Amino acid sequence: MIKTLQLRPGRERSARQRHPWLFASAVILPKERIEPGETVRVIDSRGEFVAWGICNPRSKIMLRLLEWDESRPVDMDWWRGMIERSAARRGELSNSADTDAYRLIFAEADRLPGLIADYYAGYIVTQFLTAGALRIKNELVDILAQVFQPKGIYSRADNELLALEGVGDTSGTVYGESPPEDLIVRENGLKYYIDLRSGQKTGFYADQRNNRRITARYARGKRVLDCFCYSGGFTMACLAGGAESVTAADSSREALELLERNIALNGFDPDKVRTVEADIFQLLRGYRDQEEKFDLVILDPPKFAPTKASLARAMRAYKDLNLHGIKALAENGVLATFSCSGGVSAHDLKMALAWAATDAGCEMQIIEYMTQAEDHPLRLAYPESEYLKGIIARKIG
Repeated sequence: MIKTLQLRPGRERSARQRHPWLFASAVILPKERIEPGETVRVIDSRGEFVAWGICNPRSKIMLRLLEWDESRPVDMDWWRGMIERSAARRGELSNSADTDAYRLIFAEADRLPGLIADYYAGYIVTQFLTAGALRIKNELVDILAQVFQPKGIYSRADNELLALEGVGDTSGTVYGESPPEDLIVRENGLKYYIDLRSGQKTGFYADQRNNRRITARYARGKRVLDCFCYSGGFTMACLAGGAESVTAADSSREALELLERNIALNGFDPDKVRTVEADIFQLLRGYRDQEEKFDLVILDPPKFAPTKASLARAMRAYKDLNLHGIKALAENGVLATFSCSGGVSAHDLKMALAWAATDAGCEMQIIEYMTQAEDHPLRLAYPESEYLKGIIARKIG
């Protein structure tokens, strides 16, 4: 028997607008016990149906809403249908001849809360990030195997996020073959070694796919500085775009070694690439002091503000980073700057860049705005799905 949860008076507005989250303060706690991840029927204070959802009394986000049609209760057939719809929306990518690394399911953005599935050259990497998704993990793995027919499925546990749900998980192969340690994927015709087991994110930053292609348009014949380069996504794109040279910088020696292997994998001239292991802020200050300049500077840092609570501190970090990036630019140089922080809006990034230009004593022209690739869609009812923001700007004086 599916249990019913009632919302407090006046707390149904966001749910009616199809935002998928409701916090504990919006819910009248039921007398009966509800297990973390249990499917429930949600009604408003007048007793009218609002949505089908998943409840987790241990989480601040107590309800995650999935379906607003009362005639479509959330069962495993519902999950299968939604996964199939998500797959159909990736049809162009699945038929691509030059890209085989992309996101299949983007959690709430695809109306599948807590479920991430990324496709990498025949393998799927999953993350089950909520109690609800974790509760039916085995069933979801079976559906993914049937719908996509991969060679294997590898599950990566994010126990930092799961701790917020009051649950935990383990990593490992959950279907078929275990992925090889040196899996090669293709993106925009370029090849990359990736590590599905322990690499950053789920092994690769497919969300930057289009932005790498856009940024590379400004690289021909230019001296490029790629900061926070990881395994070299932007470096490879710029080399393919005809860059004169690339300085690829990261704090991780392992990332730089992977980048060097990717250079060889694609047959690029290693003499055109200088790798630097360093703290990026210190490195940029050093270039400022040495008056070393570049024609194209790429800034793709990790999250500085996962939530709005850390926005003020993050804005200072983004301003300082962009200030030093601007100072490393030659006259008429181009800056490609990004934020993957959910708590930072596109307007916030623009403001940080404006403050940085003011402190640098120069003018910047915005040429292009960028966002995450189409396999990481922005769901209008769920603004939190927009996390990746990018700006290309030119230094003009």
